[in-house]
Amino acid sequence: MPRPALYSSSRPPRRPAEPAAEVASTPAPPGAPPTAALTATTLPTAAHRRLRALWAAVVVLTALLLASLWLHPGAVPRRITQGDIDAAVLRTLENTTLPSPAAGAVEAVAPSVVRVAGYARSKNGKAEIERGVGTGVVIVDSGIILTNLHVVQGASRVTVTFHDGLETTASVTGVQPENDLAVLQAHKLPDDLAAAPLRSTQNLRAGDQVVAIGFPFGIGPSASAGVVSGLEREFDSPEGNGPLTHLIQFDAAANPGNSGGPLVTMDGEVVGIVTAILNPTKARTFIGIGFAVPIENAAAAIGMPPF
Repeated sequence: MPRPALYSSSRPPRRPAEPAAEVASTPAPPGAPPTAALTATTLPTAAHRRLRALWAAVVVLTALLLASLWLHPGAVPRRITQGDIDAAVLRTLENTTLPSPAAGAVEAVAPSVVRVAGYARSKNGKAEIERGVGTGVVIVDSGIILTNLHVVQGASRVTVTFHDGLETTASVTGVQPENDLAVLQAHKLPDDLAAAPLRSTQNLRAGDQVVAIGFPFGIGPSASAGVVSGLEREFDSPEGNGPLTHLIQFDAAANPGNSGGPLVTMDGEVVGIVTAILNPTKARTFIGIGFAVPIENAAAAIGMPPF
């Protein structure tokens, strides 16, 4: 019986399968998608690509920064030196007009300076006349004012006019005849009344600049500048009230009406109360020598503690 012919397949024989990578040989968990088994091999490759891209970006940005600094060297901020600061200050001083020290002193104290007027009855008693004008300075913002005793002595009525124009009557609440001082209490006050800053005369020296503020001959408030001429002076009052001692001598112009006004340092602080001028003639005008009571004595007149 003939045997059937044997046919061989035209496809080449299969080559034996190469062993899979160790990672790929790990079986995927049941139910996982077919690609799950490839994740372990693809992740490292993607991470490496991202890391290479990041480094490439850093290199490019560094190159751009270096190129910018090379092309624009002026963009780097320069360190400011003391010479730069001195030059800037000098330019400011050359192009700016600064107020004088005296102007600053007046500005600091002027709101506390008041005009003081004393009134008396006429001889027939039917009229009230102004017997004299002086100056005062507010030293407590409750309306306590210092002035000279000779400004208000013998007056039947005293008025004060504040910096803002408010005029009111005032009472004499204390006197210190040995220093020609009187203490007034104003009956009405401005809303923004400020007391003048006071300073001890302990460090005051001859030659220090000062300003006298007041109402000479009723004109004012007026300011005049000068220097301290001396300390510990003595003056015999022409009114016969006895000698005044421990006075400050100054050469800032003062005339009748300045009495009771403040003597002010360039720091804007009151160091004395103007009380007298020396003039050997009967003219009673300023010839260069004025006297002020030290503020320590003035403060003691109202019971303020010493400096």
